[in-house]
Amino acid sequence: MSKTPNVSTMKEDIINQRGVGVKEVPIWEKSNLTIEEAAVYSNIGRNKLRQITEDENCKFVLWIGNKRLIKRKPFDEYIEKAYSI
Repeated sequence: MSKTPNVSTMKEDIINQRGVGVKEVPIWEKSNLTIEEAAVYSNIGRNKLRQITEDENCKFVLWIGNKRLIKRKPFDEYIEKAYSI
């Protein structure tokens, strides 16, 4: 007879593979942020961040394929210098 895997055990295995016990880095210590993290960090909306980062002259965007990350330090400098966004 073949043994059917236990669904709850499979879920635990998936959770363990995703890094349970791995220390999460605080958002203010990360060098690069996702759009969602940058939105929380800066209180600027996700759509506005996407709009700003579409510009090819944007100094704080890092493209990895289709994924965009926000370089935190240049982003902080941009916010400091900006009068309005």
